Parts: sequence; C-alpha cells; structure tokens
Amino acid sequence: MNDTVTTSGFSRARAEIDLGALRGNVATLRARTGGAALMAVVKSDAYGHGALPCARAAREAGAAWVGTATPWEALALRAAGLDGPLMCWLWTPGGPWREGVDAGLDMSVSGMWALAEVVAAAREAGRPARIQLKADTGLGRNGCQPGDWPELVAAARAAEASGAVRVTGVWSHFACADEPGHPSIRLQLDMFREMLAYAEGQGIEPEVRHIANSPAALTLPEAHFDLVRTGIAMYGVSPSPEVGTARELGLRPVMTLSARVALVKGVPAGHGVSYGHTYVTGEETTLGLIPVGYADGVPRHASGRGPVLVGGELHTVAGRVAMDQFVVDLGRHKVQEGAEAVLFGPGDRGEPTAEDWARASDTIAYEIVTRIGQRVPRHYVGTDTGPDTDTDTGPGTGTPADPNGGTPPSA
Repeated sequence: MNDTVTTSGFSRARAEIDLGALRGNVATLRARTGGAALMAVVKSDAYGHGALPCARAAREAGAAWVGTATPWEALALRAAGLDGPLMCWLWTPGGPWREGVDAGLDMSVSGMWALAEVVAAAREAGRPARIQLKADTGLGRNGCQPGDWPELVAAARAAEASGAVRVTGVWSHFACADEPGHPSIRLQLDMFREMLAYAEGQGIEPEVRHIANSPAALTLPEAHFDLVRTGIAMYGVSPSPEVGTARELGLRPVMTLSARVALVKGVPAGHGVSYGHTYVTGEETTLGLIPVGYADGVPRHASGRGPVLVGGELHTVAGRVAMDQFVVDLGRHKVQEGAEAVLFGPGDRGEPTAEDWARASDTIAYEIVTRIGQRVPRHYVGTDTGPDTDTDTGPGTGTPADPNGGTPPSA
C-alpha cells in the first residue's frame, strides 16, 4: 500500500483526487442501473486515481462489488483490509490461485487450464474457490468461445458438485458499447443470453450475471442484468463522445492535474523551443517552464497541441513535450514562478479536461488519466474519514510478492 502523509501545498506537481465527486458519480450511476448492483472497477490503480481510497469511497456510496484486472491488484486490496465481494479477471498460468482462494476472491475462468489450476488450489486450501465463467460473446479477447462453452460448463459443474468450486457468476464484455447502435452490441447481447441460458440449463446457478461496462450501464438498460461494471464513468470521464459528455451524463471528473511554473524568462523573436525546434517564437515573448513531462504521463503526442491553464489564462504546449518538462509561450501574460498550471480538471475554472487532452493526443481520455505516473503525488479531498492527504505513490509495501518478479500495483 502507499504510505499516506499529511502535507500542505505542493512544490512541483500533484493530482488532486476528489473522492466526494467519485461518491457522487457512483450515486448517479446507481440511479441509472434499474436496480442492478454496481461493481466499482479499480484496475490500474483505479485508472490512476488510487485503488484503495477509490474502492473505499465507492463502497461508501453503495457499490456492492469491487473489480480489478490482475489478482495482484485484488490481493493488495485485501491486504489493506478491503472486505466484501472482490473480483479479478486477468489470470495467467501459475497465477496466485491459492492466495485468491484464501482471500475469498471471485476469480474469472475463461478456459480449461484455468479451471484445472483453480480446482487444484481449492483442494490444497481445503475450501471451495469462488469462480466466474467468462463467455467470449464477440469481443475476441478473454473468455470462452461458444464452441468450447459446453466443455467448460460441464467441467465447472462437475467441480462444483465435488465441492471444489462455487460458480458465482457468468459474465462477458462488450466490444462496441461506446458506439450506441453498433450492430455488434445486439449480436453480443443475444449470444450472452444464449450462453447464459445453456449454463443455467446445465445446473449452474450464478449469483450475478453481468456484461455491462460503463457505456452499456449508461445507454443499454436491457444489458444490466444483476450487475453493471463501471470503470471510467465512475471517475467522471465519459466513455466516448457518442455516449455524451461528462456534464451531459451528470458526472464530475475526479482528477485535477496541476504543476507549478518552474521558470519564467523573456526570449527574442526567432528563438527555438525544446527538442527539434518544432516551435520557434514569432516575436519577442515570455516562456514558462512547466516541470512535468512524458515520464509523469504527459503525452508526447500532445506536443504543440496540449492545452494548459497557466495563471488563469489558457495556453498551448510550445514545441515538444520532454521527459520531465514542457514549455508554454506566455506572450505578454504576466506570470511569476510558482504560479499554478492546470493541465486538466473538471473545467469549472476554464481549465482543460482529460477529454481535451485526449483530442490533442489522438487518444482516449481513459489513457490520459491512467498514465499519470508515480512521480506525481495524489492529494485526496472530499474524504469522509479524516483530513485531506497527500499520498506517496512510490512502490508499495506490505503487499503480496509477484513470483514473476514484478512489483504488485499499489492499492
């Protein structure tokens, strides 16, 4: 887990995380689920927002489930004391199945190899494993193909009858739910119903059936079933322009990324700026140095295009984004060292949003917030249980070791 320390202000950069906004987003999403339970997806350190604080805030707002991609993310949350239903779905051979059984995780199974490994772990632990069968209804990533489904269902049912597992869920994932009206949505929904009906006909009695991600939760009520999995929408970011803006959806962005201007200096006309001199000043002007770069998650693809609110005035990245810094041409705008530069936030003060940076970088807003790196401390506001805090985002401590040599994600 990340160690938490209380500080005042910040000297270089920080990502402010508004947990009050997150709780509000969860409430808004729950109001649109038609009675289905909500899973708060906190994979990749909660899309860069901090998995443990966001999971706790989501639970406070009524999220019944928490979901992660990797088992290491889920185990880190358990080690930090997060209880209740907790699912993880991205497994590889030799994964920590035994630890997952002991921690009471819901573990996704997409193929016979995974079922064999989780059954072995359950027998070693002397208790049944909680598993959810994933159907590939057309996304073509993880999940069991329809042609292989009868074999997996039969084996899972036999393992359940032997007491090795409890099949707690049947689930799938949409490919194009962020494009309302895409023909694949109907095809996948029909296939999910068919594969679900087959499993239930063979004696599987899942606690939850789910296929809806954020865009489907917002636009496709018939896909809600027992549970919806909300990831990006929970953080106040729209899944896509086709679904609507965050404001139109009643969502508030949770992360605000800011930095302090490190240097202000006058330069003459014809002065090159940053690597490659892709930007050259057209006249005598003032440059401001912003001390964050692509090592902090600022997209290099936004060179010459990324919007920044500096000292209350909107500017654009001048030249290339470097590893640790970039430059803005302030023109005649009077700014002092230490002035605030806001890269993105809710937009209340005229600052850009993550969607603005996504457009400037030819990517999606998911990537903009998720890529903000460990050198940028997270500062939590809107907490219910204590003072606002800064969080050290360096390597975590007290989390299960990854046998493949990696560092478990901080929760």
